[in-house]
Amino acid sequence: MVTIEEALRVIEDQKIELKSESKPLEEALGYALSTKTTAPFDVPEFDNSAMDGYALCGLYQEYHMVGEVAAGDSKSISLNDGEAVRIFTGAKVPENTTAVMMQEKTSVTDSRLFLDEMPKMGQNIRKKGGQLAEGQTVFEKGHVLNPPSLALMGSLGLSQFAVFSKPRVNIITTGNELVKPGESKTEGQIYESNSYAIAGALQQFGFQHHQKTQIKDDFEATKAGIKTALESCDVLIISGGISVGDYDFVKQSLEENGVKELFYKVFQKPGKPLYFGRKGNQFVFALPGNPSSSLTCFYVYVLPLLQKLSGYSKTGLPTYRFPIQHDFENRFGRPTFLKAAVLDGTVEILDGQGSSMIQSMAQGNALAFVDDGEAMKKGDLIQCKLIS
Repeated sequence: MVTIEEALRVIEDQKIELKSESKPLEEALGYALSTKTTAPFDVPEFDNSAMDGYALCGLYQEYHMVGEVAAGDSKSISLNDGEAVRIFTGAKVPENTTAVMMQEKTSVTDSRLFLDEMPKMGQNIRKKGGQLAEGQTVFEKGHVLNPPSLALMGSLGLSQFAVFSKPRVNIITTGNELVKPGESKTEGQIYESNSYAIAGALQQFGFQHHQKTQIKDDFEATKAGIKTALESCDVLIISGGISVGDYDFVKQSLEENGVKELFYKVFQKPGKPLYFGRKGNQFVFALPGNPSSSLTCFYVYVLPLLQKLSGYSKTGLPTYRFPIQHDFENRFGRPTFLKAAVLDGTVEILDGQGSSMIQSMAQGNALAFVDDGEAMKKGDLIQCKLIS
């Protein structure tokens, strides 16, 4: 059995071979750049107006109007002292522009422009290169593209770029008692739900599963199912069958398929019977069958590996510290990840902490961590990972 820190270190220390591919702008969300990106030109490329108003030459309160400049106009205008033009947001300011005055602080009579206040040198002008200079680093290798990143890449005219490929993931669930939702079940059977939770968690963080399989608690079936799944994935996630019961065949089946155990069992609650193994450049996680245990292990252990395999410069859910709303003492005998709700900057530990209880996790948005035997008082800061 290993500690939480030891398990995470084993995952972090894995040597991997990253793959790269080219992605179009519209498909690149959630991918990590495989090369550094630099600005191909100044941003902005020219001095432009920050708002609708009037471009002014000289610092006065009265000007002679000589024209208009709209966004996208390519004509070149040069102002003389005391002249002004109507201008719109994003439009290139004329040569010799001293300032831009917002339209709300102006009035026009015939061809005369009057200002409500004195302008200031350079006001409301976005300077050439003010955001990025040509050749300046935009993003380092490993930067994960979020919506603002896509906007910036698009503004640089970049429609296709190199990113790290994401791993192919297969999912296996095990259990004779499991029935697919929507089908009829008999006494003693339950509806299978873990594969949907894992597939949803994958999608939540920008990953997809390639194949999803349900296997009965039978050694030969389990061994064959794992063999087939390993033929088409980089990461195999198995839910259930990893404990020590008479019908838990996953660990033995992984050994039979040449998977080397890297750790088995973590001193934690929930999710003690967690398995992590490797076969060549393929990785296997066998998660406990209880729903909240399975998801907790995904968030804490599986996600960092998936992000590492995707070239992310930072992996894992970030940890925050919030004041707890009430006293709490960990009497579970192990370091514990608790279903919790973060609201208005404080944390509530929810009822229903049993490994099989998923409702409280569905109603919460965080995993709060409390060490073995730790007692917390109301207002103490507690570590939390936000899961939604």
